[in-house]
Amino acid sequence: MRFRQLLPEPADVEIVDLVRGLALAERAPGERPYVVANFVASIDGRASFQGRSSALGDEGDLAMFHTLRREVDCVLVGTGTLQVEHFGRLIRDAPSRERRARRGLSPEPLTATLTRSGRVPWQAPMFAEPEARIVVYSGAEVDAPGVAAQVDVVRMDAAQLSFAAALADLRARLGIATVLCEGGPRVLGRLVLERRLDELFLTLTPHMTGGGDAPALTSGPELPDLAAFELAGLLERADSLFLRYRTRT
Repeated sequence: MRFRQLLPEPADVEIVDLVRGLALAERAPGERPYVVANFVASIDGRASFQGRSSALGDEGDLAMFHTLRREVDCVLVGTGTLQVEHFGRLIRDAPSRERRARRGLSPEPLTATLTRSGRVPWQAPMFAEPEARIVVYSGAEVDAPGVAAQVDVVRMDAAQLSFAAALADLRARLGIATVLCEGGPRVLGRLVLERRLDELFLTLTPHMTGGGDAPALTSGPELPDLAAFELAGLLERADSLFLRYRTRT
């Protein structure tokens, strides 16, 4: 799918070529993966509509969503988002899995999630997929039923459980170089708070929710000081803006 690039220089671009050309894995520091997030928001600042983030997006947002998934080693998602968004298999079409394998990647990304309580939405469709690989970082005992997915439960002391600790484990133990955060707002808020977000891909859609209780992009504790980002890229398609922000160092 083609987009109109506005920054860094005007051009007509193919989204697959553009994202692959970013070479995200090459940016990974030695001690942790390179972490990017992909979110969608309405122009009045909401991250979902009627409970679902997917209700805000269009074909361009969906193309960005799938393209980023195909480029990373791991998808990080909150347990609430696993349930609400009905997460299933991350890459469903066989040709895409085969192309990843030819490039030296696993056929589909690993999924990682954190839970302080030990509660996991086992009814989410992903857990019924035999090929799905899922790492659950938990601060409490996990009562894992027999599911078809390949589940690795990593128990951590509740006081030590953090996204920083989980990311370090993914890098050191599993060789994960790139992580894509897909939600929800509390997970993104913690990544920013722990200074573990490197880039944000934000789709700004030409819609308003008109109020309601839907969250903003982040939730949780307010930062002690503002986190600064710089605009690294800007695309446009069908009145939606696709912004790419990089942490300012």
